Amino acid sequence: MKLKELLSKLETSANPVAGALHKGDHFKTLAIGFKKGMILKEHQAHLPSTLFVLQGKIIYNQNSVSTTLDVYDEMIIPIEQMHSVEALEDSLCILTQG
Repeated sequence: MKLKELLSKLETSANPVAGALHKGDHFKTLAIGFKKGMILKEHQAHLPSTLFVLQGKIIYNQNSVSTTLDVYDEMIIPIEQMHSVEALEDSLCILTQG
């Protein structure tokens, strides 16, 4: 998926839109697009992951702790920990896994 495709899909979506930008045998790079107010529901990462904010502002929630991330901020996501993400603004993030 290309970023332009993801952003086009996001225009008509009621939920965050994610797509793989690049995959290998032991890694994956995803893009995640949000409109303001969208929430990526609580879930777990099963691989070492890092979330990078390219555009906008989000809140990363884990274990009752909320961390605001702005443009160019990053968050290392612990394996098997429940977490969620909420967009405070229209946002575009990159998630690396592996």
